[in-house]
Amino acid sequence: MTAAETAQADTTQNGAEAASGSCCSPSGGCGSTGAAEVQVGAVTAVYEVKGMTCGHCEGAVSSEISEIAGVETVTAVAATGRVTVVSAAPLDEEAVRAAVDEAGYELVGTL
Repeated sequence: MTAAETAQADTTQNGAEAASGSCCSPSGGCGSTGAAEVQVGAVTAVYEVKGMTCGHCEGAVSSEISEIAGVETVTAVAATGRVTVVSAAPLDEEAVRAAVDEAGYELVGTL
């Protein structure tokens, strides 16, 4: 590889890192600010679901809720009966209830 090709490759790689969210800031500093990642415009709701007892239950509930339009992430915890849903907009509780019912569990309500 010639010096010009090496310089071009370095420039391309550095540009790709900046575009992809490298840990290095444009000012040249590396590292994290310690701030948690926040999804701008996202809505987080916590639901209580009755009947979950294991990882399989968590997966079934998560899978069904994930199919609702706008849902970005679902975290179900059988030990607490809590299901945390992050979505682009507030979800219709009846849609969540139907998804939980389809999975074979009971939506108690929101927390």
